Amino acid sequence: MSQPQTNQSYDVVIVGAGAAGIGCGVVLKELGLERFTILDRHQVGASFSRWPEEMNFITPSFPSHGFGLLDLNAVTLKTSPAIAFRREHVSGKQYALYLQTVADHFELPIQTEVDVKAVEPLSQGGFNLQTTAGDLRTQFVIWAAGEYQYPHLNAFPGAENCLHNSQIRSWTDLEGDEFLIIGGYESGMDAAANLVALGKKVGVLDRTGAWADPDTDPSVSLSPYTLQRLEFVYRTGRLDMVSDAFIEAVEPIPGGYAVHSEYQKWMTAHPPILCTGFDTSLKQIAPLFDWSEGYAALTENDESTLTPGLFVSGPSVRHGNLIFCFIYKFRQRFAVIANAIAYRLGLDPTPLEAYRQAGLFLDDLSCCDNDCIC
Repeated sequence: MSQPQTNQSYDVVIVGAGAAGIGCGVVLKELGLERFTILDRHQVGASFSRWPEEMNFITPSFPSHGFGLLDLNAVTLKTSPAIAFRREHVSGKQYALYLQTVADHFELPIQTEVDVKAVEPLSQGGFNLQTTAGDLRTQFVIWAAGEYQYPHLNAFPGAENCLHNSQIRSWTDLEGDEFLIIGGYESGMDAAANLVALGKKVGVLDRTGAWADPDTDPSVSLSPYTLQRLEFVYRTGRLDMVSDAFIEAVEPIPGGYAVHSEYQKWMTAHPPILCTGFDTSLKQIAPLFDWSEGYAALTENDESTLTPGLFVSGPSVRHGNLIFCFIYKFRQRFAVIANAIAYRLGLDPTPLEAYRQAGLFLDDLSCCDNDCIC
């Protein structure tokens, strides 16, 4: 990794060296762009490195690119976590190593341990970035800081009495025989499956009962991988799942904790486990976006409708009902962003044709449909 360089001027600064940041960096590199850098407050793939030891990707990796189908978790062409680790569902630490390997191979200009404190649009165009290493000037910003470092910790009164799943390094660290999990989407089901596998008795409280949602979009319903795991752990008799549980408060009581909904109360001897998801890192620069629809409004090029030159890549990208929260989804927009920047910088976009041929240049959102006839 390169050392922080202050008072520098760039064409593009990418904020975040996770899957989106590394993926966008490779595309810019292949365009021949030289004056760009990637900033990360920690290290490459840091969020993945912080996953619980037992947490694996729900999207499968498979070495299919020889037949024109890129590994679902790859961020660039001709790479495959499945081949690298000989696993279908890689761990967070393995994926962080994959990203670091990609960054090394393409010699991406990454500056680590640099935290971006503010993004200031300039009247003459471009941006000034205030960082812990000093100020940087850039014509364009690609915000790719992700979400994992911004967990929902205040979902209801008393949430501070709980333990968020992102704060757990390994499920083997938890002592006790019975646990309550608040939240039944992917992270909640992963926590439940791992705890039941350790012989624990687990209760899952969820507002909607995500395990019964028939929607075919894994952005809003459980993945087939998770449903398959649930079938196994449910048969143990140590898993209880409660839907329509709108948690209103958690309070400490003698000998443990009480979890309250409007009509019910659950008791547990150990801090409840919060699996309430994560917030978007875009809130760190919220004034630079239009939030009137409840999420950051973006143009067809994933550029802020309010701040020209500010692009977004990663799980916070949303267009109406289309949610790009998985790698295999948001990676299809890397080339769209790069194409817009190439046009404005006068760069030859020809290298992006390889992405279009590989199905990684999704500029027609009308084709995104999860309907299935059987």
